[in-house]
Amino acid sequence: MFAGGVADGVGEGLGAAYETGTLSARDETTAEVTSSERRMVFWGADTDENVQGTACDVPPQPPPRPWNRTRGGDTERMKLSRPVSWFLLAFGVWSWFIWITFVKNLVKDGSGLAFDDAGDPTGYFWVHLLLAVVSFVLGTVVGGIGLRGVRALRRTS
Repeated sequence: MFAGGVADGVGEGLGAAYETGTLSARDETTAEVTSSERRMVFWGADTDENVQGTACDVPPQPPPRPWNRTRGGDTERMKLSRPVSWFLLAFGVWSWFIWITFVKNLVKDGSGLAFDDAGDPTGYFWVHLLLAVVSFVLGTVVGGIGLRGVRALRRTS
């Protein structure tokens, strides 16, 4: 026997809910009517014209904006303000000072962390050297952006 499309005694769906008493006969009838109405709406929708609300509820997409390279457009070159340019330049100089000093101190390390008893570099040394080199390169790039910003502001003023 099937109740709501599910075999009785299987342990799932309406059949199991009906057997355990959590589903009344009225609930089962309502569920069957609702599910059959949903199937009719789904299977009856051959084209977009048969689906309610497709043409009138969704506004049409506007055409894409043209790519404009003229002044005042949103694709104009970026301009950094004077304080931001100086901050980036100062950050680059700071990175040079900090990371060069850090590598010097790493090479002179006497605590046994950077070099083992035989004088060979340890994993600590290589990880921190890589950290210093990457940070030094990133600081140089950021400082270069700041330098270009300062130069551009001096040309325009």
